[in-house]
Amino acid sequence: MKVILISRRNLTAVIVIAAALFFIAVNMLFARDNLVPVSGSYRVDIPIYSVETDEKKCAITFDCAWGASDIPNILDTLDKYHAKATFFIVGLWAEKYPDMVKLIADRGHEIANHGYSHLHMASIPEEKIAEEITRCTETLEKVSGQKVKLFRPPYGEYNAKVVSAAKKLGYHTIQWDCDSLDWKKDMSRENIFNRVVKRTEKGSIILFHNDTQYTQDVLPEILDALTESGFEFVTVSDLLIKGPFRIRYDGRQVPET
Repeated sequence: MKVILISRRNLTAVIVIAAALFFIAVNMLFARDNLVPVSGSYRVDIPIYSVETDEKKCAITFDCAWGASDIPNILDTLDKYHAKATFFIVGLWAEKYPDMVKLIADRGHEIANHGYSHLHMASIPEEKIAEEITRCTETLEKVSGQKVKLFRPPYGEYNAKVVSAAKKLGYHTIQWDCDSLDWKKDMSRENIFNRVVKRTEKGSIILFHNDTQYTQDVLPEILDALTESGFEFVTVSDLLIKGPFRIRYDGRQVPET
């Protein structure tokens, strides 16, 4: 048997390295949420992008920040397909078009917060984030009569600070897993249709915008195709898990296990 001799200096170095590796491993175990997410991990600092469900349900959402002339047509289309949607509304838009906000609420759709001034919230202090959210909700609730409990950051821009600020105020931060890209000037009706129909899955949250070139015209075709596939269209709040949940590394809301 060959005997390997280790000097006292080398032995000390081995012990130091082993202790350092042990320290790193323990910190990785107990600080999971500060790490780059990997498959199977859960996060508390990201929004909800989709929802785990066995039912063939999805949520149609609209971001409202600019014009409002297409809102009545959009609502008529939603009624035709017995679809309930969630409208993320900018506070300034609500002040400019209060009748449209009330019409959306009166037709049975969900009113949600999109910030008061449509700012880049990841670039402003937490106090300003809270002010933007609070002021928007005050405006929306006054006009619609609905309780507002969902928030979507303008431009979809967020960081942990934005999500934390919204959570402290009692809001779920909502993103999307199916983006129509209907706001892009180079997107055709066919491209918008294909993106949405091919990407929608059980528990998807779909992003549209009003006041775009094609949204109100392509929406009936999209809802018709998804209806034929067996989908039911519900509000985001109706789609969300009501009991304890976690947010998976990819933003999917899943039941707590």
